Amino acid sequence: MTSFSFDLKGTDGRARTGVISTPRGDIRTPAFMPVGTAATVKAMLPGSVRETGADILLGNTYHLMLRPTAERIDAVGGLHKFMNWDRPILTDSGGFQVMSLASLRKLTEEGVTFKSHIDGSKHTLSPEQSMEIQRLLGSDIVMCFDECPALPADRDRIAESMELSMRWAKRSRAAFGERPGHALFGIQQGGLEEDLRGQSAEALREIGFEGYAVGGLAVGEGQEAMFGCLDFAPEQLPKDKPRYLMGVGKPDDIVGAVARGIDMMDCVLPSRSGRTGQVFTRHGVLNIKNARHQNDPRPLDENCTCPACRGYSRAYLHHVFRSQEIISSMLLTWHNLHYYQELMQGMRDAIAAGTFEAWQTSFHDGRAIGDIEPI
Repeated sequence: MTSFSFDLKGTDGRARTGVISTPRGDIRTPAFMPVGTAATVKAMLPGSVRETGADILLGNTYHLMLRPTAERIDAVGGLHKFMNWDRPILTDSGGFQVMSLASLRKLTEEGVTFKSHIDGSKHTLSPEQSMEIQRLLGSDIVMCFDECPALPADRDRIAESMELSMRWAKRSRAAFGERPGHALFGIQQGGLEEDLRGQSAEALREIGFEGYAVGGLAVGEGQEAMFGCLDFAPEQLPKDKPRYLMGVGKPDDIVGAVARGIDMMDCVLPSRSGRTGQVFTRHGVLNIKNARHQNDPRPLDENCTCPACRGYSRAYLHHVFRSQEIISSMLLTWHNLHYYQELMQGMRDAIAAGTFEAWQTSFHDGRAIGDIEPI
């Protein structure tokens, strides 16, 4: 079996490009992971997601443990077979969803007790339970169980949370055990505080992981504060292991994160936006529901090769969105995911060529132009 490894191929400034090798295939970095919350990227077939250029998907432990349950997924052959995706899958630990979705949450040293947002049933999650659920799912990259406080929060609360997460990281490592071909990532916490982030990174390095995530960002602090934290946080983590920024984000968030040394990202934004009529292009964001598109025979982006742009006009896409036809979600989601993967490929190529700074300038200049003039 191929072991899990990371090969850093090149750098340009702090931006990095490389390859994560797993038994189920290589992941080119920087990598964007589409989110398959409930074992599906909404409105997309797995083969279509792969056609956009995605090397890896993300699954949500919290959602899958509640429905259909990890035991049912394991009984039918694991998450890859269940959702018909034969390439790598990363599963989150469930900690963030417990914080953001569950009601009546009770936090103790042992773990979290909460009520399901679906039916109110009572559940518990601990580092050991999270590792077992993710083992049953069969994901290639497993995330430590952590606590993620919403920002802003006072320093004492952030420090307390970080220290708890580090104790849970140690328990996660012990419970994960020896699983050849699978990887466990530790999650750095500490809010926006450089010294707390440093303490967290030191604790994680002492435990030892196959990769490291920057957690606790994109939770309400704003882009300026997030970038301020990313100016130091990735550099506190090992250089020879993948660095994953959780839950990010908008295209300019992603480019800024890569410029600061991040290798992996995930976000529901491109797929969720596709379902609500928001479209990402080289020239910024457009809303297909706006009346300006109803008689427009042109594609969303004349230089895009996705099915939405190759075969359909803005007028048609406006019509099917307004008519609430399913094909609208399918085409707009495909376009957005295609755009995100082209963005990642552009950065990989630029970093390898040593032209990342010029690429960034071109990226920002293109988005500043805005959408084409209406007819």
